[in-house]
Amino acid sequence: MKLKIEHLLLLLLFTVFSRQAKAAPLPVTINGTVKGLPDGAHINLVPGATHANEQPVATAVISSGHFLLEGKISEEPRLYYLRIEGVGGQTSLMLQPGKVVVTATAKILGNGDRKYYEFTDVVVKGSESHVLYMQKIAPKNALNALYLTNQEANKEVINKRNEAIAAKDTALVKSITAGPAWKKAMADESQFFKQAQTNLRKIVTDNRDSFWGPLLALDIYSYFTPEDKSLYAELSPAAQKSYYGKIMGDLINPAGFKGQKAPLLVAKNEEGQSAELGILKKGHKYVLVDFWASWCVPCRKSIPDLKKVYADYKDKGLQIVSISIDKKEGDWLKAQQEEKLPWPSFLDHGATANAWKVQAIPAMFLLDEQGKVVLENTSLEEVITKLKSI
Repeated sequence: MKLKIEHLLLLLLFTVFSRQAKAAPLPVTINGTVKGLPDGAHINLVPGATHANEQPVATAVISSGHFLLEGKISEEPRLYYLRIEGVGGQTSLMLQPGKVVVTATAKILGNGDRKYYEFTDVVVKGSESHVLYMQKIAPKNALNALYLTNQEANKEVINKRNEAIAAKDTALVKSITAGPAWKKAMADESQFFKQAQTNLRKIVTDNRDSFWGPLLALDIYSYFTPEDKSLYAELSPAAQKSYYGKIMGDLINPAGFKGQKAPLLVAKNEEGQSAELGILKKGHKYVLVDFWASWCVPCRKSIPDLKKVYADYKDKGLQIVSISIDKKEGDWLKAQQEEKLPWPSFLDHGATANAWKVQAIPAMFLLDEQGKVVLENTSLEEVITKLKSI
């Protein structure tokens, strides 16, 4: 009997410690009023700064500009985004469990499929962590304002050059870029990015001793390069072990797939057929998986070179597979038709890019005939060098 009681006590203690180690999500309620949103629009609360394709933790329908979001979130302060389903744009909320009131104004900008919401006059009540977040991110917001000021000051010459490019008037483009107005615009831009690089890094290093450091880094930077390892190294051990610190660490030092079987492919083609790597690599010595998007200028600029490589090596055993990360199927279909891709092309809704740890595009992976990764996050030049061995 004594032994059983001791076992029961140990079990209870283990349960308590387990709960402390991983606290259960707690309720959060967001009572919101946003001017400018149409009735029937769906507003989502999505985990932010994870660099992953996150699913909403709460969803509500707009009615007369009002909404009520109810969900469960971590007890620790976490960053979330308010997004309107089917349209770009977002506003950030730093939240903990409890009741929060949000007011804002939303204005739709852009044209056609490029529409997005701009949120202004955002006021958040009931979240102390949000107040702290806004204080810490203020230098970035100041940089955004400076960038817009520079763009406004130089918009005349920028617009003239864009119009000349659209008209394919190379002589006029050359004349504009040789002039003093364009040189001033480029000097302003160069100075801005130098200042931005210094100021943004300082935001992170000023918060190196807590989870705020990696959170702000994840929020500020769209992706990380090998050079950013020094930034991660400046974070304290506690910051690196935090929720956001672990995410940043995985992105800075990805495990990689070289020599391993390729991750899963969860994507569909224009006919709705799923991508099956076994079928795609059948009869081929190499498969080049290329992640791209309609809005990615470097991606689309590289397509002519990809077509040349494909023409040179398709009869020697090369297959190319394009995976688009476009949010909207229409954008992908339009770009695909414009580019006339001669190889299999699929649309990914996030699962494939996450599985392949794609942080930025274009991103290319070369697989061998067994489906193992030979080159990852590689360049077309490296791919060509490898293909010469066929």
